[in-house]
Amino acid sequence: MIPIPIADDSLQTLSAEVAHHTLHLRHYFVENLRTARRFLKALHPDIIIDDIRFSEIDKHNGADTGTLKTWLKEGHNIGVLSEAGCPGIADPGAELAAIAQNMNATVIPLTGPNSLILALMASGLNGQSFCFNGYLPVKDPARSKSIKALEQQSQKERQTQLFIETPYRNNAMLDDLLKHCQPRTRICIAQNITAANASIKTMTVADWKKNKPRLEKLPAVFLLLA
Repeated sequence: MIPIPIADDSLQTLSAEVAHHTLHLRHYFVENLRTARRFLKALHPDIIIDDIRFSEIDKHNGADTGTLKTWLKEGHNIGVLSEAGCPGIADPGAELAAIAQNMNATVIPLTGPNSLILALMASGLNGQSFCFNGYLPVKDPARSKSIKALEQQSQKERQTQLFIETPYRNNAMLDDLLKHCQPRTRICIAQNITAANASIKTMTVADWKKNKPRLEKLPAVFLLLA
């Protein structure tokens, strides 16, 4: 399970073991073929990409599990690459790891950046109890109900709630959070983590309303603690 930098030109965020293993792997499952090829060439400029076999994980139907089983039976070492961050964490890969586990293959998670953990680290919110909720509903009334339910759960359990949004809907997400959450609830917005223009800011809903930003169309993690 191989992490990819969250932001472009951030290879320094990867551990040395990523470079070591990817130098020798010749079989990969990837979320995005173009991203995977570019990543491997950036990490190993002399690598011969045409010697590597890739199986792209379909957005709707998932991975070709038959190919995984065949490669494992043939004794190949296999890499799993998401488009950014860590495979299996808010990204494809868990199904592949589960099959490998069932076939008694060794599953090795390599260390690298994960936007959820990095955002939580810098947010100042509760890192002892937290929950990742993926994407919230896009439309009301489901969206507003979800936000209110997360706030209530956060208040009841003193638990940080994390969720993500498609970049072009960042401002709509912020609008809905400020509309439906209580004034004292703390909201953290973490954008483009590890990039030169990264921004991680935590304020109460009341303070966000006083200094409401126009969010860029960049990857973001939203965190809430009531």
